[in-house]
Amino acid sequence: MKTKKSLALIFVVLIVLLCFGACSSYNGLVNKQEAATTALANVQATYQRRADLIPNLAKTVQAYAKHERETFEAVTRARASVSQTKLDADNLTPEALQRFQNAQGNLSQALGKLMVVAERYPELKANENFKSLQIQLEGTENRINEARQQYNEVVQDYNQSVRHFPNNMFAAVFGFNRMSKFEASAGAEKAPQLNFD
Repeated sequence: MKTKKSLALIFVVLIVLLCFGACSSYNGLVNKQEAATTALANVQATYQRRADLIPNLAKTVQAYAKHERETFEAVTRARASVSQTKLDADNLTPEALQRFQNAQGNLSQALGKLMVVAERYPELKANENFKSLQIQLEGTENRINEARQQYNEVVQDYNQSVRHFPNNMFAAVFGFNRMSKFEASAGAEKAPQLNFD
């Protein structure tokens, strides 16, 4: 009789420990997932800041370079594409992240062409409004890089937690999946060629 009570007590203690471990694991995964989705939102907010600066920069350049219509249209199209390409933290697939990165890359290329146009106009480069916008844009590009790095670090921590034992069992049961990281765009290893002709 004493043996049955001891076994029952051991069984109850094991169940309590298992439940405690499951709760702890689940809450840890939730915290890390929330940190990752917050970091993703910060990346998007930083990209949005860049998108918000571009119309003012384009208008300033356009005032000096009225005949560069094709460049301004490319910037406008790229910015529109960026504003239509959103990331959803609940459905963050590698494909969705790639589409987002492609749209941002297209905007970066269009912006690069706009800056080449600006180089052709010395009076524009001397314009205080243009200088201020250019400084803000450079600062924003640095923020984008930093936000992407922070996101990748938080996602690495989350992904490791999802894959480590015994969290991997709870992650599978509760639907915690690995998240994708930002990667360099294809061709990013090559320096861009600027043509000032």
